[in-house]
Amino acid sequence: MAIKRATNTNKRKQNKPKSNSSLSKKTLSWVLKGILAFFAITILWVIALRFINPPITYLMLQRGFERKEAGKEWKIDRKWLAYEDMSDNLKRAAIAGEDAHFMTHNGFDTDAIKKAFERNQEGKKLRGGSTISQQTAKNVFLWPERSWLRKGLETYFTGLIELFWSKKRILEVYLNVIEMGQGVYGAEAAAQYYFHKSGKSLTKKEAALIIAILPSPQKWDARRPSAYINRRANSIVRYINYYKIPE
Repeated sequence: MAIKRATNTNKRKQNKPKSNSSLSKKTLSWVLKGILAFFAITILWVIALRFINPPITYLMLQRGFERKEAGKEWKIDRKWLAYEDMSDNLKRAAIAGEDAHFMTHNGFDTDAIKKAFERNQEGKKLRGGSTISQQTAKNVFLWPERSWLRKGLETYFTGLIELFWSKKRILEVYLNVIEMGQGVYGAEAAAQYYFHKSGKSLTKKEAALIIAILPSPQKWDARRPSAYINRRANSIVRYINYYKIPE
């Protein structure tokens, strides 16, 4: 009997490593499946939005709930304006004011990133080095709060839209989803809100004023520009014709 018990104990000891090994293999299998699913879903998502206009963004919903919590009315004012119908003045103003190298970079402006890093090291106030592509990726696919996770995902989605979308599509989506005022999103809604006209017919100065407030659209107003916003808008107007736009 003692010999039999010893034999059974040895069998259990021999089976234990196999059980642990099996669990590890299953865990690894699920992790790999999860990674593959993530890539498949996100790539298909990006490809789909190349042809389908994004219906809403996380930021729009967040701002809507913030307004309700502050006792204000729910407001998500937006109307999609096709790229071909959009004022060229606004397209050029966006590139002049937000991303001078939009037509030539692959989603990331290394010079702007370097300058942003240097100024941050010096403790100076800075808007950041995000390109139009990065801002589009963040607005369409992610959430606004800063974190290393979000920044990493922003880099990933920026690479995907640069790969699967054209520059024309990136600029079109950007100008239709970007926050341009309190509860106001996109070129058409902003043009109607600030100047009571369509985004098809914005003048250079009107387009420049809208772009000039983008660093803080919750705070600034294109109808009542501060001295700083006016200077920024005038600078955009001065250089607006230097920039090519996607055709």
